[in-house]
Amino acid sequence: METAKILNLYDISHTIAGEYLAQFTYPWEALAGIADYIRKLGPTLDPSRFEQLGEEIWVAKSATVAETASLNGPLIIDEDAEIRHCAFIRGSAIIGKGTVVGNSTEIKNDIIFDCVQVPHYNYIGDSILGYRSHMGAGSITSNVKSDKTLVAVKDLHGSGEVIETGLKKFGAMLGDYVEVGCNSVLNPGTVIGPHTNVYPLSRVRGVIPANAIYKDEDRVVAKFC
Repeated sequence: METAKILNLYDISHTIAGEYLAQFTYPWEALAGIADYIRKLGPTLDPSRFEQLGEEIWVAKSATVAETASLNGPLIIDEDAEIRHCAFIRGSAIIGKGTVVGNSTEIKNDIIFDCVQVPHYNYIGDSILGYRSHMGAGSITSNVKSDKTLVAVKDLHGSGEVIETGLKKFGAMLGDYVEVGCNSVLNPGTVIGPHTNVYPLSRVRGVIPANAIYKDEDRVVAKFC
């Protein structure tokens, strides 16, 4: 399943977690170790650029954090990030450079690359969001199946291949430059290739190819260059 591989989804130079991600083939393989990686990396960060604000919480001095935001470790917030009013970061999260986490957005067990926008009423759980990806207002990652069974990644629009992940909690893997329309739901095990756009109010599942427009489950069309 080539589309879902890290090397085809991300430029890992655009995250402080690049070295960590480089050891895996598929991005969801990294979810289980995010917290431990933060605990290892945090104490090594340059104290002239980062300060430790609490137990297992490291925040860049150039980042902007609203007083009403809730920060819980383990957590790294990289340079020039903006954490807005009433954002709720539950922990086990890496927030990239220049990223915006907006009002009432909840973050949990994620790697969020540099320059990502999750600005309005988003839930991002057990997910990895690539460089300059954007979640429209109200769009969320659903990270647990309704029947509580383990999540599989299914290439519904390609080979039909299925990969059993062994994970109960798995939200979405967004490639670089992915645009997700407002009030969309990314179902557990969703993988979206780079430069793909998802229409507003979409229900997305499975592997979506790169450079595509997701209109609905039956209409995934290639972009014209």
